[in-house]
Amino acid sequence: MAGDSQQQSWVLMVTAQTPTNIAVIKYWGKRDETLILPVNDSISVTLDPNHLCTTTTVSVSPSFQQDRMWLNGKEISLSGGRFQSCLREIRARACDVEDSKKGVKISKEDWSKLHVHIASYNNFPTAAGLASSAAGFACLVYALGKLMNVKEDESQLSAIARQGSGSACRSLFGGFVKWIMGKEENGSDSLAVQLADEKHWDDLVIVIAVVSSRQKETSSTSGMRETVETSLLLQHRAKEIVPKRILQMEEAIRNRDFASFSQLTCTDSNQFHAVCLDTSPPIFYMNDTSHRIISIAEKWNRSEESPQVAYTFDAGPNAVLIARNRKAATLLIQRLLYYFPPNSDDLDSYIIGDKSLAKDAGINGIQDIEALPPPPEIKDNIPSQKYKGDVSYFICTRPGRGPVLLTDESQALLNSENGLPK
Repeated sequence: MAGDSQQQSWVLMVTAQTPTNIAVIKYWGKRDETLILPVNDSISVTLDPNHLCTTTTVSVSPSFQQDRMWLNGKEISLSGGRFQSCLREIRARACDVEDSKKGVKISKEDWSKLHVHIASYNNFPTAAGLASSAAGFACLVYALGKLMNVKEDESQLSAIARQGSGSACRSLFGGFVKWIMGKEENGSDSLAVQLADEKHWDDLVIVIAVVSSRQKETSSTSGMRETVETSLLLQHRAKEIVPKRILQMEEAIRNRDFASFSQLTCTDSNQFHAVCLDTSPPIFYMNDTSHRIISIAEKWNRSEESPQVAYTFDAGPNAVLIARNRKAATLLIQRLLYYFPPNSDDLDSYIIGDKSLAKDAGINGIQDIEALPPPPEIKDNIPSQKYKGDVSYFICTRPGRGPVLLTDESQALLNSENGLPK
């Protein structure tokens, strides 16, 4: 290791940013718990990292005594099997690294003796059903791969990220992504591929209703295990239903066919939650607010000649609503704000992400929300109830790009002198 003799204090660092993703054909159930191999293919949309992402800085130094990690400012243990799998797989693929500015050379063989420091930050709630672990493990693997000069492409890296969190493999690409379940026992062919980039269908607008940012009662990991063990419906879903849906969804994305996309997305989300109900004991991820949002979307879609919005829910109560275009998105935000007005006058923290959407919908202040008329699909004789405070906040976003390196040192989460959190 060049640079050793003159100083033990050099620190090499890489910072990356990785998006989260939302599955439109769901992954639920593993055929191999350790390697995280799924019982069916899945398809997702990557969300714009300007609004939802993980930023991770990884660093290496001969002065580091052990591997350490900080998540959102708090140190966490790296002893878990999933972290260990990712670290082991990336280290095994590490190549020679040379930094001429710092006078540092690390040979392929040196990596097994060196320790890393990792700092990660999510700009959205962790473990609340917004796929924070997906963005997190994808970012960890991508950043470590860059630090260690790993030559594998994104698809091959996705097979490593998958061993941290299944859906993480889909966050290594932007746009529309398919996780191929694979057939091999060692998982070598269970990886992600991009179906289309984020520019392919850039009409789509996404609104997330954060119903609760609390940690969920049943983690996805234990929920899946219980479903695989007890749900006959899951076996039918994986074998008979999903393979056909995957083909239909690929075609809908290819043709930008929103009517088919919406129907498949909503149906698959509802079936995933039906499978959770079919588990023993049953798992409830959605709540009354989730059900109300479904009802609002369904009534609106049925009142129009073609669907305006698709809804999908992961393992939590938060609604991800995908509008067919910007016009539909402004009508959607009007409906959502009509039924779910904010608890306070602070509109700025109630609608986050792309704030221009609310402005396009004519919402500039609380008085505009109070003045919203009932949606036309409500029958006049039924007074509609409002549910103030039932939604914590809305995130307005869109399909987005895959992981990127951040070269601006000020965005790093670790100090370049000592490799500790800033």
